[in-house]
Amino acid sequence: MTKKENMTIWYVALAAVVLIVLLNQYQMTKLTYSIKNLPVNTGTQSQSTGAVAAVSGVIPTGVPAIYGAELGVSYDDISPNDQQRADAAIRKLAMLDTSIELSGADLERYIAIGSKISCEYCCGAESIIFSNGQPACGCAHSYAMRGVAKYLITKHGSEYTDDQILEELGKWKTLFFPGVLTAKAQVLQQQGIEFNYINLASNKYRNIEKGASASGGMVGGC
Repeated sequence: MTKKENMTIWYVALAAVVLIVLLNQYQMTKLTYSIKNLPVNTGTQSQSTGAVAAVSGVIPTGVPAIYGAELGVSYDDISPNDQQRADAAIRKLAMLDTSIELSGADLERYIAIGSKISCEYCCGAESIIFSNGQPACGCAHSYAMRGVAKYLITKHGSEYTDDQILEELGKWKTLFFPGVLTAKAQVLQQQGIEFNYINLASNKYRNIEKGASASGGMVGGC
């Protein structure tokens, strides 16, 4: 083989290596972009009160961490496309409110949490409980949120902080009123307010969405 032929082979091999490197870089860049732009899972397997990364990711999905499997409930149960399934899940959570009695430190904690969230799109009460812990709203959504709070306080009180329990109530409330709370999320975003379920669904920014247009109504009976 002549020197010229050797040089030709060497150049061809070098060109092939360069082509492979460039191709790999392109694939890595494409993969990185895809990962960064994946739809946000809004904390369905997390207890943290982390920010919701995008308005389009407001609606929780999947099985709630820790208690979801225990109770046999999923965020996906609450859907405007299946009201019967939604009502069944709401009833399941609501039964916890009527079956769990609280006292002492558990009751004090329950009052502190429950007084920070309401069912204003259904009954208009200031919060789902009165200052003594008694129900302040008789709608099914309020029963469900109270039930979740009672269950987490009594069964997993050391695993959840007060804010994490309030966030869970906020997730369920978001599922109950997806249209108006998605509109509220957009208003919060426009005003530069952090997106999390406490800011979105608790009384912290109640009525900030006044005048905003919303599509989609209530899920589950009131």
